[in-house]
Amino acid sequence: MTKQPGRTRVAWIAGVGASAGLGAALARRFAREGVTVAVTGRSRERLDSLVEEIRAAGGSAIAFPGDVTRESDLDAIARQLGDAGALEAAIFNAAAMTRAPTLELTAGQFEAAWRVTTLGGFLFARAALRPLLATGRGSLLFTGATASLRGRPPYAAFASAKAGLRSLSQSLAREFGPQNIHVAHVVIDGGIDGERLRSSAPQRVAERGEEGLLNPADIADAYWHLHQQARSAWSQEIDLRPFNESF
Repeated sequence: MTKQPGRTRVAWIAGVGASAGLGAALARRFAREGVTVAVTGRSRERLDSLVEEIRAAGGSAIAFPGDVTRESDLDAIARQLGDAGALEAAIFNAAAMTRAPTLELTAGQFEAAWRVTTLGGFLFARAALRPLLATGRGSLLFTGATASLRGRPPYAAFASAKAGLRSLSQSLAREFGPQNIHVAHVVIDGGIDGERLRSSAPQRVAERGEEGLLNPADIADAYWHLHQQARSAWSQEIDLRPFNESF
């Protein structure tokens, strides 16, 4: 993607939480390229900490706390982005990991997974597309999972929501690709070596061994490369997995 001189480039990343997570790694990666990163998540404290870290490293970052299931939150953030510069990348990284056997899965749990993962993706995309179209170019990227492609117990709610997000990305790619917006979906096929997995399943981290889990910084590199792809060879979907992951 060609840089336009005289304009501050902005990337909006939703679904930013722990410092040792994918959302934070994406923010660091784009900031390293001179892009101002606008980070959205539910924890003001975590966002502020990441913003301070990025600024200390010489980057530019702004915290925009918000709930991806609230249309008013996302629309308000999108309006404020114009003060920061021209939006050229928007990344939806939010998801609700719901795990339960089907007969124990409540309607409320199922709906909550859909609201964060699928409805949230739609609301974020709609809010981001307006400034992206105003810029005249850009990338809209979605974080997927193994569950985007196949469902299995006890992840019926998560798989349904992720599959819906994948279909949304395909629909948006076909609609907005001709308008110079690169829409892509990234299938994360394996465990991410981040705070969530290390705290919830330390035994799995130990079993996978060195480079047996996806490194958030390496994943972020792939997102940056997607953003940089020439229009003559856009990817709509890529998959990422460790070298020793079966598929």
